[in-house]
Amino acid sequence: MAQRIEGREKDLGGGFTIRRVLPHARCRHVGPWVFLDLFGPQEVEAGALAVRPHPHIGLATVTFLYAGSLVHRDSLGSHQVITPGAVNLMTAGRGIVHSERSEGYAGPMHGLQLWLALPDGNQDMEPAFDHVPADALPAWKEGGSELRLGLGTLGGRTSPVPTRSPTVFVDVRLAGTV
Repeated sequence: MAQRIEGREKDLGGGFTIRRVLPHARCRHVGPWVFLDLFGPQEVEAGALAVRPHPHIGLATVTFLYAGSLVHRDSLGSHQVITPGAVNLMTAGRGIVHSERSEGYAGPMHGLQLWLALPDGNQDMEPAFDHVPADALPAWKEGGSELRLGLGTLGGRTSPVPTRSPTVFVDVRLAGTV
């Protein structure tokens, strides 16, 4: 391990907090990954999590849940329920506005949101939204651990989620852990 970075807590409102790991003074980014926000596990009441509409430009966001349910809406007209193991990729390009809310869901919420820098020439592209459910992502076992490929190519497997930055995101459930 090169270094350990502790996330900084940030309140998103309604008592819902995240731990922002990237960017950090000791590590501005990891490859194309420029933000990493971890949230939960935390109990939420129905509708309590409400990230109001806000803009993004020149990057892409990846939302991945371990537990819970979020509703994504954006200025493209997308309306998508995000469930555990699915990958939501919102490519802002020249600009997009979106919101995320727990709406009717009450229970444990646990996940992450990562921000990807778009490569040169793609920052002003048309915005896009892609959602791929968990059962459509490559999954396999290796050494007793369970792996699910969210983005990129790994071990001869390729995720169906379209990316413009060369990157890999894999969810690994280590053998002997919960």
